[in-house]
Amino acid sequence: MLDVLIIGAGTGGLCLAQGLKRAGINVAVYERDRTRRDGLQGYRVGIDADGKRALKDNLPPDLYDTFIATCAQRPIYGNQLTHELKFLFSAGPEVLKSEDRPSEEEQDESVSRMTLRQVLLTGIEDLVHFDKEFSHYEQHPDGKVTAHFTDGTTATGDLLVAADGAHSKVRAQYLPHAKLADTGLIGITGKTPLTPQTAALLPQRMTEGVSMVHGPKGFMCVIHVMRFKWDADGRPRTGIGTTDAEAIAAWPGMLYDNSRDYIMWGFAASERWLPRDISRMRGADIQRLVLEMTQDWHPNLRTIFSLGDPGSSFPLTIRTSEPIPQWQTSNVTLIGDAIHTMTPGRGVGANTALRDARLLTRNLLKVHRGELPLLEAVHDYETRMTAYAWDAVVKSRAQMDGHSILHKDGLAADLVRAGMRTAMRVMDHLPPVKRRMVAAESTFRGAGRDDEA
Repeated sequence: MLDVLIIGAGTGGLCLAQGLKRAGINVAVYERDRTRRDGLQGYRVGIDADGKRALKDNLPPDLYDTFIATCAQRPIYGNQLTHELKFLFSAGPEVLKSEDRPSEEEQDESVSRMTLRQVLLTGIEDLVHFDKEFSHYEQHPDGKVTAHFTDGTTATGDLLVAADGAHSKVRAQYLPHAKLADTGLIGITGKTPLTPQTAALLPQRMTEGVSMVHGPKGFMCVIHVMRFKWDADGRPRTGIGTTDAEAIAAWPGMLYDNSRDYIMWGFAASERWLPRDISRMRGADIQRLVLEMTQDWHPNLRTIFSLGDPGSSFPLTIRTSEPIPQWQTSNVTLIGDAIHTMTPGRGVGANTALRDARLLTRNLLKVHRGELPLLEAVHDYETRMTAYAWDAVVKSRAQMDGHSILHKDGLAADLVRAGMRTAMRVMDHLPPVKRRMVAAESTFRGAGRDDEA
């Protein structure tokens, strides 16, 4: 019987655990957070076609149905705007012909991070061991691997999977040459209640889509209105998807509250324009900073920032992995941010982790059935994973690089930003070009692909 140890109970680790349990493979997850409520940063995650395939394959059918039921209403438009709320580019359902549109199962979804965590923990609570901080592993001549924890306990299995995030301790021991690079960008999150007053501040295409706002000095802000379907359909807020009362008690405000519709905003700027102590700023202080930096932005956007719940705002240093050559396979492997941390520039970080979980589950099922030796299955997973993951890392960084000229001052930088805006406006008036762009983005996000079959 195959025994798998997973270090880390994030999105990828829990999806892998769900899939392995469903396949009848022994699995245990070890998480350093003391409880299931700890360690949640952020509140919305987009799930694309790759992510949905992984969740559908790895979760029991009723749990996948619960995931779909608790997603927010789908965004219809993808928008690019200036900081003065002037549209540069907007693509909606009219862009693609009906035969070219993604199928229902390949449409993007948006879900509360807390809700997704609730879904992924359901049914495997007994397999997840909290308050277990990994210290190091030890590989044995008989092919086994032992994980050591700081409380003095150990766990031994046939395969150890690092799912412990961007600052993975497993990776630090296994692949010490795999480093993270600073992009030079700092993100600041915010969550503003969606009310008739705040909804009226945004054009309809923004309230029904995901929008990127471009400002001076390379400042940018993503805005996504989260309207939950069970509100509109009158479904009661009970069970999975309701607000976690314990989390709300520990973190007042909207940080973990997924019972109310809201406007999610994420402001980002090069660290050259930000205070040195920004990593220590929180709440009202960091919201005031956003307002100070956006004094020439449209007043409606500034109102949204000012009405944000202070408890929902915190800074994020945006880092990225640097691709490395494939390593020699052993009974230790990695998934998600533990091996391929990427910027949110293309919105596929969590989806790539889910894709990893699906592929590794399928390969380990072949081992469980006696169809493949363990190391051969792991090697195949790593070969395929690094191919798609490094591609996503590179393309995500290209969208968010604080060291680029876009984030500098001076005439040259102004000309580059002006050129970028002009290009967007031109493409917005060329339907064939717009159609190709939308189709290419859909393909990048997994539509029409099933390369793990």
